[in-house]
Amino acid sequence: MKKIIASVLCFAMVAGVAGCSSDETTKATTAGTTAGTTAADTTAADTTAADTSAEDTTAADTSAEDTTTEDTKAEAPATQTTAEVSYGEGDTTIKVYAMSNEVPVVMMRLFLDSHPEMKSKFKIEAMYCNNDGQGYETKLNAALQAGGSTAPDLYVAEADYILPYTQGDFSAYAAPYSDFIENFDQKFKDAELFDYSVDLGSKDGKVMALNYQCTGGAFIYRRSIAKEVFGSDDQKTVEDAIGAGTQKWDKFWEAADKLKEKNYKIVSGLGDVWNVSEKAAQTPWVVDGKLQIDPVRDEYIDIAKKLIDGGYTNDTSAWQPAWNADMRDEGDAKVFGWFGPAWLINYVIVSQAATPEKGFGDYAVCSPNVGFWWGGSWLLANAESVKDEAKKEFLATFIEWVTLDTSDKGLQYIWANCPQSLIDVKTSIGETPAKDTVASKKVMASADGKLDFLGGQNPLDVFTKATDYASSKCKCLFDADLNGTWQDLCNQYAHGKITRDEVITKFKDAAEALDIEV
Repeated sequence: MKKIIASVLCFAMVAGVAGCSSDETTKATTAGTTAGTTAADTTAADTTAADTSAEDTTAADTSAEDTTTEDTKAEAPATQTTAEVSYGEGDTTIKVYAMSNEVPVVMMRLFLDSHPEMKSKFKIEAMYCNNDGQGYETKLNAALQAGGSTAPDLYVAEADYILPYTQGDFSAYAAPYSDFIENFDQKFKDAELFDYSVDLGSKDGKVMALNYQCTGGAFIYRRSIAKEVFGSDDQKTVEDAIGAGTQKWDKFWEAADKLKEKNYKIVSGLGDVWNVSEKAAQTPWVVDGKLQIDPVRDEYIDIAKKLIDGGYTNDTSAWQPAWNADMRDEGDAKVFGWFGPAWLINYVIVSQAATPEKGFGDYAVCSPNVGFWWGGSWLLANAESVKDEAKKEFLATFIEWVTLDTSDKGLQYIWANCPQSLIDVKTSIGETPAKDTVASKKVMASADGKLDFLGGQNPLDVFTKATDYASSKCKCLFDADLNGTWQDLCNQYAHGKITRDEVITKFKDAAEALDIEV
């Protein structure tokens, strides 16, 4: 899913691969690197198990999402970690590249355990590393361009940087799913996938990549605070209080004032709201080579300023210690809520609010005031690899199992219901098993999503409805450059360092430097 979660993951890689079975060999190396300079969404956990990464949730305090947007906060150097794993006994080698261990370790082990014939026919050689400083992208791009035995047969890309691989310059390396998955159109229709994830993985009407997660965003709130301020922790009560589904911020500000009266903050920092504004936009930054500033993104300038001037946040930076401390009720003031998808709960908040004293069981989710999405990971097959009949067999079987199989044997069902098979694999590599949202509406409708962390609430209906708002219209190939610049300038304006007009002027200057017409 996400670079976000992958950043957390780097601290879990060595421990994670150490728990692998005896027919698997592992190797991990680490080296210092600078943090990324783009402001991606994401997991989370881009990779997530949502963005999807399946990371060691005990290390969340050290995660490092791009934080160039918050120049008031110090940032520790990130660590670039690369790990290699090997499975299987066959004569045909399948090379896998990913930004986290989720696909090459967790999913691959589940797949081979349930497909022993594949283990005997194929040998899997996988490399994964986090994307701090675009480390993963750099390795992937070099390998694809080198071609031959160097190139991966199967590779993963996150929402932050999916478009270059599905629609941009690197899309030529990917094989349309219909080229190697038999009866793809019918299987695709039967899976009932969310539109935004299909759009991001498609080029000229052909599906080049599919996501295995549903990453629509909800509002994740504290039950105890809702009872005190709004009289009830009921989902409908909180939705009414924040203006859920209105696509406006009016009620949100009213709620923020009521919370402020009780010395609560409605969100932790500016980044929490930026994720909403960025993905709610209906126009990308660049259309036909010309800069566009969507009204929703323009509105964020004023939202950021109001959040700071009104004292509605603890003014934290996402993925930094103070942000995580707010999840543990250890910040300057208690925070009421967080905007995010399921992976933010499962792989970030849970790792912080790990006891009842710190919030375990006191969280719940409801629909957000403005619809958005955040994160996800897409699987791609190398176009050259599917020309090899043996490799084609593996790629077709594995990718279908991950993205299209909605039976109780497929990854989608396993991911959503967290049966013993997933619990065993995740526990063996030191990770916390969790039920997650998935890309198939069919699976989401039938899954048992109840979570003790949410006081027994089943949030799948909320996330399904939230994902219906998700749109790919906000994305373009310039996001990595322009999102970070916009956040940084809005942050400066919110803290009184530049004027609103300067935000626009400086942003246009940055766009022109990228040869974008303004």
